[in-house]
Amino acid sequence: MSKLVEKLQKPDTAKDICFNCKNTNLVFDSLTSEIICTKCGVVNSEQFVTDDISADRSQNLEKNSLLIFDKGLSTTISQENVDAYGNQLNVRQISKAVKIRHWNKISNSNRSYHRNLKKAFSILMRIKDKLSLSETIIEKSAYYYRKVVDLKIIKGRSIKEFIVACVYVVCRELKVPRTISEIANSVNADKVFAGRCYRLLLRQLTINLPLIDSTTHMTKIAGIAGITRHTIVRALEMMTLINENPISYGKDPTALSVATLYGACLEKGEKITQSKIATAGNMSVVTLRKRFLDVKQIFPHLPDNALSKNE
Repeated sequence: MSKLVEKLQKPDTAKDICFNCKNTNLVFDSLTSEIICTKCGVVNSEQFVTDDISADRSQNLEKNSLLIFDKGLSTTISQENVDAYGNQLNVRQISKAVKIRHWNKISNSNRSYHRNLKKAFSILMRIKDKLSLSETIIEKSAYYYRKVVDLKIIKGRSIKEFIVACVYVVCRELKVPRTISEIANSVNADKVFAGRCYRLLLRQLTINLPLIDSTTHMTKIAGIAGITRHTIVRALEMMTLINENPISYGKDPTALSVATLYGACLEKGEKITQSKIATAGNMSVVTLRKRFLDVKQIFPHLPDNALSKNE
């Protein structure tokens, strides 16, 4: 605090002279955050913000995160047995402070609402760590889950599956290539029930999601399968034509991406097995073969015997 006072009392040399009357006697108004000339009254600098103030603001923003069950607004009692002046408490005061800390801890966890959020956000942080998701995705997922709890649609349903649904919705909104199965498997959740929670979430919050971009899934799958760059470029060109064709309507975009990648590998002569590329796309070989038949209707020049090979 003393450093802050020194900064306010002694402005920088570039700012300690009034540009209007060249007066050196300037004062700082803490209410309006302005440096004012005492002679002519001209404001020489507006919105004077020091490094210490901006640092305090950034710390307060972190404390008010949606990932904290009470948004950091609850009372925190220090564990140090000293008073406001830094003096040591006596035995009687220490005993009273221990009781106050105990009841404060109980009061913070006494509401079912807070217990629900604590459990949910711990699951959310596990998903973040395992899938390496960004802070933006996690913050917005926490926002959606708070909405779910406030609307009381969580009652009788699993917290874990609803968290999975919230994360999947945000990934869809921000076009992050994550499937609901991936998110569910990261916390051992039931993906079928998570899908039901996802549909319920869209209905209750009236969320309009953008269409899934198949190219984002394709790039991710190609990286896992180790497919070369020139084959990926050809697969993206093929995917553009497939998306314009009615045959792609209602089909799983991930399955279409895997089948298109496989077709591009055949066209470019890149050797890859059906099982390897299907595993990269987290699907069965049977699904790959079904979607490849759709791809072959648009690109009939692909080999006819591609699906009859024993692997």
